[in-house]
Amino acid sequence: MTERMLKNRILKLKEIERQQKALEEQAEAIKAEIKKEMEAQGVEELHTGSFIIRWKTIISNRFDSKTFQAEHKKMYEQYAKQTESRRFTVA
Repeated sequence: MTERMLKNRILKLKEIERQQKALEEQAEAIKAEIKKEMEAQGVEELHTGSFIIRWKTIISNRFDSKTFQAEHKKMYEQYAKQTESRRFTVA
């Protein structure tokens, strides 16, 4: 791929990412409107047409690795597992 072709692909990627961000913002705004309506009605589940909308509180337990590492450093190091990944960025 020539440098010009690569530059054009990057410009296209940037435009698509911009459009994607704008669409995500619109989707979040619509979700916020729906949540506001559900709060106003005092419901966690709403039926409308063929759709069922649920906005429920979920409680979960998560492991606090930072606190565990601070309080049990040797044990944390014994069980810590190193992983490898690659990150793609365009700046």
